[in-house]
Amino acid sequence: MIFARLWASLKPGNTNDGSTERLKHTPLEDAYAFAIGCSMIVLGIVLLKTVGLVTGGVAGIALLVSYLIPLPVGVLFMMINVPFFIFAYLGMGRVFMIKTIIVSMAIMGLAVLMPMAVHIDYVQPLFAAVFGGTIIGMGILSLARHGAGAGGTGVLSLYLQKKRGINAGQTQLIIDLIIMAASMFVIPGERLLYSVVSAAAMSLVMMSWHRPERYIGR
Repeated sequence: MIFARLWASLKPGNTNDGSTERLKHTPLEDAYAFAIGCSMIVLGIVLLKTVGLVTGGVAGIALLVSYLIPLPVGVLFMMINVPFFIFAYLGMGRVFMIKTIIVSMAIMGLAVLMPMAVHIDYVQPLFAAVFGGTIIGMGILSLARHGAGAGGTGVLSLYLQKKRGINAGQTQLIIDLIIMAASMFVIPGERLLYSVVSAAAMSLVMMSWHRPERYIGR
């Protein structure tokens, strides 16, 4: 049955306005994507935190603040996101806001629990930067394709792409540059360079693969 629906959606002229019909994700598919996406984001944060790096987006802001005040990254992640929930509702709708709140709470919980399951004694900083930034980006992409965001600057990026057609990765890159500039006063030069690599890796995932017009699920 699913293949028949997929084939029908690919046929031109299958809607009144000539647009392609898009298949809706089921609640189970959404839940699975959220679990995978949140786990990827938290694992990336753990890698970066281990070597004292930051990255872009709200994850980077939370990491940066965690080096200044003794609060867990997950708690800071949630606190920073709170103001953006209102923006998510006004800009993206009630369903998006609810999903984003659920995601933020899941990330906070996983960030607290993951160190109990994963203990990293050593990781090479460049590997942590590239791999950590990439899997955070993949996690955000997983959430975006299922109608949710990781909150914070990601909400702004997705809103501008939806309403203004501005690529989410490009917007995120500009925001990340601001975060990196602020990091100059907190982390030493070598770690700052690795952090730039991490932010670039995360943004490149979004710039390369967040193309809603190329896939049919929603």
